[in-house]
Amino acid sequence: MNLPIYQVDAFTSKLFSGNPAAVLPLNEELPEQVMQSIANENNLSETAFIDISTEPFNIRWFTPTTEVDLCGHATLASAKILFEKYLDEHIDQITFDSKSGELKAVKKDDLIFLDFPVDHPKKVKDKEFILDLLGYEPQLLLKGRDDYLAIFQTEKIIRELKPNFIEISKVDSRGLIASAPGDSVDFVSRCFFPQTGVNEDPVTGSAHTTMIPYWSQILSKDTLLAHQLSKRGGVLHCENNDQRVKIGGDSLIYFIGEISL
Repeated sequence: MNLPIYQVDAFTSKLFSGNPAAVLPLNEELPEQVMQSIANENNLSETAFIDISTEPFNIRWFTPTTEVDLCGHATLASAKILFEKYLDEHIDQITFDSKSGELKAVKKDDLIFLDFPVDHPKKVKDKEFILDLLGYEPQLLLKGRDDYLAIFQTEKIIRELKPNFIEISKVDSRGLIASAPGDSVDFVSRCFFPQTGVNEDPVTGSAHTTMIPYWSQILSKDTLLAHQLSKRGGVLHCENNDQRVKIGGDSLIYFIGEISL
């Protein structure tokens, strides 16, 4: 059996930056063990599998070690492939069915915007343990549905964090987000997910479902520009819409290939 595979650099307008994701459009869903093995073989932070025989399209995401309930950059990569390779050019919206419910991707000028459910984080009283995880104690610690969100004073601190991945892997969450006001954008972040086999994620769309409502309230604005300060880096155009958020970005196809099973 031969399967198409694409690799896309998401949330970037330059190759070799942003967050790479593999995308496999399928005419029927593969066994879960096979999908996990393919994701492990790809060794990317996420591999997306899209069953295009269903309406809406069913999408699932796998890291090299586990399936996750929501992934932004691999959804953006999937939408890029579907818009360019599989759908009529007049179609400008895709609806996905996922473990996180209904998700939408919409073309708007040169960007694709993801429409995701919002994740309102709640304040955590004990924040001192973050010092041992990142080398700095945050001003504020919150926790959303999936992740801790540590708020720091400056972009400089975010750049200088020294994550202890062994200790981060022990916290009771999917991972840890660190964020601060940006020097030239509204807010910046870094995201650490050793629990899922990804020590530092290059660009994390799903983490912005937690950061957008926080920074929207703090900055008193619903349209924000974000920069994830990983080594590869990425830019996210964010909108806060009550119970939904929109996360927009550019993306580029890196390769087109075929898997032989």
